[in-house]
Amino acid sequence: MVTTAGALLLLAGSLLSWCYVRGILGDVSHTFAPGDVQIFAIVLSAVALFFLLLRAGLFHSIHRLLDSARALRALSVTAAAYMVLVVFLVAWQAPGLANADPGIYVSLVGALAMAAASWRMPSDPRVDPVGVHLPSWVEILVIVVLFAIVLFGTAYALGQEDGTVFCLFLLFLAGLCLALARGGLFAWMWVIAQRHRHVLTLGAFTVAFLFPFTQNGSDANMSIATQVIIFATTALGLNIVVGLAGLLDLGYIAFLGAGAYVGATMSYSSFATIGWKPPFLVVMLIGGAVSATLGLVIGSPTLRVSGDYLAIVTLAFGEIFRLAMGNLDGNNGPNLTRGPNGIPAIPDLEFFGFNFGQTHTILGVPINRFGNYYFFLLLVAAFIILVFTRLNNSRIGRGWVAIREDEKAAEAMGVNIFGLKLFAFASGAFLAGLAGTVKAHQDVSVTPDQYVFLESAFLLAAIVLGGMGTVAGVIIGATILKLLPEKLRFVSDYRLLIFGLLLVLIMRFRPEGLVASRRRALEFHEEDTGLAEEIEHAHLEAVTQEEPA
Repeated sequence: MVTTAGALLLLAGSLLSWCYVRGILGDVSHTFAPGDVQIFAIVLSAVALFFLLLRAGLFHSIHRLLDSARALRALSVTAAAYMVLVVFLVAWQAPGLANADPGIYVSLVGALAMAAASWRMPSDPRVDPVGVHLPSWVEILVIVVLFAIVLFGTAYALGQEDGTVFCLFLLFLAGLCLALARGGLFAWMWVIAQRHRHVLTLGAFTVAFLFPFTQNGSDANMSIATQVIIFATTALGLNIVVGLAGLLDLGYIAFLGAGAYVGATMSYSSFATIGWKPPFLVVMLIGGAVSATLGLVIGSPTLRVSGDYLAIVTLAFGEIFRLAMGNLDGNNGPNLTRGPNGIPAIPDLEFFGFNFGQTHTILGVPINRFGNYYFFLLLVAAFIILVFTRLNNSRIGRGWVAIREDEKAAEAMGVNIFGLKLFAFASGAFLAGLAGTVKAHQDVSVTPDQYVFLESAFLLAAIVLGGMGTVAGVIIGATILKLLPEKLRFVSDYRLLIFGLLLVLIMRFRPEGLVASRRRALEFHEEDTGLAEEIEHAHLEAVTQEEPA
C-alpha cells in the first residue's frame, strides 16, 4: 500500500507546478500542463503502477514474464534519485528552494516512499522470462515497438538543447531500462531476438534509415549523427583487434588517419598533393589497402610481444604517425600532407550527378549535406558489420577467440598464432581506412591534430563500455561517447570529470559492458550460477524454437 500511495503521490505532484520561476528545466511552472521533466516522472509513476497491478494478479498472460518486485525496486530507486536531482537543480537554477512550489515536494515524498517500501517486497519465484512463448506476430510487434521507441527517443535526445533536461532524460531512460532488465524483460527480448534475427536486423537498419526524416533538415543533429557512424564503424574495426583477438591497440586512430589522408590527397581539392584523381570507390579501396599495409608493417615486428608491451608499441606507432604527417610538408620531408596545415577545401562527393553538398528533398523532408553523408555512411557501416559478423562466426573468428582466451593453449592446438594476429591487425586497419576516406570529405579538411592518442582511447572505451566482441554493444558505446560530450557543453569545465565518473561506475557494476556476449557475461559473473542456467536455457530455447522459414 505504501508503494502504491508513493506512486500516486509522484503522479499527482507531477501534474502540479514545481517551480515559481519560469524557464527552469524547460518549464515546470504550470499546473496540469506538465513540462518534459514532469512527464518523465509521470511515466515512472505509471510504470510503477503497472508493476503493482501485475503484482496484484492482473495481466495473468504475462505473469511469468516480469519479476515485478525486482523491477519495482530498481524503478523506485531511480524515481527517488531523479526527484532528488530535480530538487537540487531547481535550487541551483531558480536560485534557492524558496522558489519551489509544493508540487515538487509532493513528488519527492512519493518517490522516497516508493523507494523505502519496495525493498520489503519478496521476488516472485514463478517468473521465467526465457520460457515465455507468444505468437510470432506478437513477438515481431514487440520488436517493432521497441525500435520505434529507440527512433523517437534518439531524435528527442539529439533535439534537446537544454543540457540539464538531457541529463534528466538519460537518468530516466537508464532507470527504466534497469527496471526492465531486473524484471527479466531483456532476457526475454534476447530470446525473441534470436528467434527473429532477420526481423531484428531489418528493423535496426530501417530505424537508422528513417532517422534523418525526424530531424527536419537540422544541420547540427545530422552532423552529430554522421560523426557517430564514423566513430562506430572505426570502433568495429578495432573490435576485431581488441574484442576478438584480445590485442590491446592504443594507436588505432592512425589507421583512420591513413585512410583520411589517402582520400584527401586524391581528392579534387586545390591543395591535394597527388595528381591522380580516380573514382571515389577506387579511392576507398586504396585507402583501406594503405591502412592494411600499415597494419602489416606495424604488426610484423611487434606482434611477437603481448600485453602491456604491445600496448606501448602501438601507442608509439600512433604518435609516430601523427608526427610523420606533420613533417611531410616539403621542408622536413616530401610535400605529401602539407604538414601541420593539412589539406583543406576538400570538395563534397558526387556520384552519378548526385552532389552530397546540396540539399535534396525526399518525401517532403529536406535532406542536407550531413544527411547525404549519413545515408552513404550507413552503407559503409552495413558492409563493415557484415564483414565483422562473418569473420566472428568463421573458423578465423574462433581462432581469434582461442588466442584471446589462452594463447599457449591455442598454439598447442595448432592455431597459427602469428598469422591470425597479423590478419586481425590488417583487417581491422582496412575497415578503418574505408571509414577514413569518407571522413575526409565529410570533414572538408584533414590535419594531423585530428588523430591524437585521446581519440584512440575513446575508441577503446567505446568497445569496453558497449561490450567487447559484439556489434550492438560497440554501436551503443560509440553513440554514448560521441553524444555525451556534445550535450554536456553547459558544464564544459567538468564534463570530462563527469564522463570519467560515469565510466568508473559502469565498469564497477557492469564490467562486461552494456551489451555483453554470453561468454563475457559468465567470465565476469562466475559465481552467479543462476545467470549461467538462464543463459543456457535461453540458448536452448532459441535453438529449438527457430522462426519458421
